[in-house]
Amino acid sequence: MDIYGEFVNWLDNILENNEMPDETKAFCFNLYEESVEDCVYSVQLVACNAFDENDGDWACEEVWSSEEDIFCVELSDETEKDWKAAQGLIVKWIREYLESGKYSGILTAKPVAAGFVDGDLELVYKAE
Repeated sequence: MDIYGEFVNWLDNILENNEMPDETKAFCFNLYEESVEDCVYSVQLVACNAFDENDGDWACEEVWSSEEDIFCVELSDETEKDWKAAQGLIVKWIREYLESGKYSGILTAKPVAAGFVDGDLELVYKAE
């Protein structure tokens, strides 16, 4: 299975087995740089009860988190040790999932962003 397929399986499992709180106003994919040898970056999903397109601090208002159930991105040709390239790749996966993922309707009901926890957020999807 390719790395995108593994990401889809991880996200399907989270969305299938967890009910998002009613007060959810947006979702954020938190990205982390890891120091573990076989895990260069990790991804965590959080639901937030705030959203402000002009102020990324909304992502700190978590009402639900995948906590330690994270997706580990291993170093490969696709995921070189470059945080910008890694964020671009993960945002690409999120967009693909939002277009055709099994549980994409859960996410596309709200705005979706992604970014490293110590950096700026990238708005990936904004619900109409």
